[in-house]
Amino acid sequence: MIASMIENSRLWVYRAGAPVAGRYVLYWMQQAQRSRWNHALEWAADSAAACGLPLRVAFVLTDDFPGANARHYAFMLQGLTDVETALRQRGVAFSVHLDQPPAVIAELAAEAALLVGDVGYLRIQKQWREDVASRVRCPFTAVETDVVVPVAQVSDKAEYAARTIRPRIHRQLARYLQPFTPDEAAAGKQDRQTPWLTPPCQRPALSDLLVDTSVGVASGFPGGQEAASARLDRFIREQLPRYHTDRNDPANGICSDMSPYLHFGQISPLEIAWRVKASSAPAEAVEAYLEELIVRRELSMNSVHYRPDYDRYAMLPAWARQTLDRHRHDPREVVYTRQQLEQAATHDPYWNAAQMEMVATGKMHNYMRMYWGKKVIEWSAAPEAAFETLLHLNNKYEIDGRDANGFTGVAWCFGLHDRPWGERPIFGMVRYMAASGLARKFDIDGYVRSVRALVD
Repeated sequence: MIASMIENSRLWVYRAGAPVAGRYVLYWMQQAQRSRWNHALEWAADSAAACGLPLRVAFVLTDDFPGANARHYAFMLQGLTDVETALRQRGVAFSVHLDQPPAVIAELAAEAALLVGDVGYLRIQKQWREDVASRVRCPFTAVETDVVVPVAQVSDKAEYAARTIRPRIHRQLARYLQPFTPDEAAAGKQDRQTPWLTPPCQRPALSDLLVDTSVGVASGFPGGQEAASARLDRFIREQLPRYHTDRNDPANGICSDMSPYLHFGQISPLEIAWRVKASSAPAEAVEAYLEELIVRRELSMNSVHYRPDYDRYAMLPAWARQTLDRHRHDPREVVYTRQQLEQAATHDPYWNAAQMEMVATGKMHNYMRMYWGKKVIEWSAAPEAAFETLLHLNNKYEIDGRDANGFTGVAWCFGLHDRPWGERPIFGMVRYMAASGLARKFDIDGYVRSVRALVD
């Protein structure tokens, strides 16, 4: 049984108890939008087999998710096509519903012996699951499958920085960094005559959704687990060997580009880690990439999980808020409006290129993302305004906007998970970044040219 491969520490029990009388086991797919390396799906499939019942998988699409627009929904809908194809090949019934998740899942679970979900760390994701738990009569267990090491196993509080969470994660990597590749032909094989299995699944189209269409579909990023796997293959083959030396140079484009796929759960971080670890890349490159994928990413999950105010200025460490407040009236060389920033209409060609890259592609080079955030602090009338502007731009244009990494990345620009530095105007003791540093370290003009070629 695949369930025996899944640590109990991955289970979040929302409603305990033995399976009740029902017609099927229901897996509510929400965060983990994939059919492979999905602990929640396999735990549900094993539970269905143990109950002698068919497995049904349901996804609920709501067109009012906070901050989401057509760019995000298009990417997600592409991914659900892959899910449907893969589940049909396993004989698993799959349906997509357009409504509010708690209401739909409670209705579908009325005939379920057991409800299984996946785990999300954002406030709205937790609220959905708690709401469902209060409405259903059957047991409800969520399975944590979008981190390598379960968040609560790492720490029981918000960690201060990467240096404090790193040893906690590393102590448990041998236990959790294990392959998870069940035999799909055998695992969860279902009766192909189940009522939900009506070919094809009636998925809503983008045109059916009442969403903001002002942001177009991102170029160069097709959604889905197949696109994620192909992009990972290419990264491992062509770029990973140089990751430890070249990843910070925006002109080199050494990026795995996994963050959009990780945000929608279209690929498992465990699968990525395992494939990177098994590659022939230099050990230094593998170590550098796993640091970003596991330590840094799971520090973000830790932060969002333990800080309910993760998207508010007040969540910043006290020292950072105090030093920024002392310098809030310092003269600014220039103050830009949100509209000017959104249109990349600043005096800084490097910043403009980063903004244009994000608007056009739905993603920005990681190093430029830090510079981009720091400059908005410098060009805003108040740090609180800068915080709101950065969240707005990040969530609107990044495919992985509204993600734990995004919320934490914005807060890092203001001192979260960092330490005090030398005091200077506007920033106080919050770390500063200068255009001269980009020019000194990288072929930053080459980066600007590449972005202009992309958007022209």
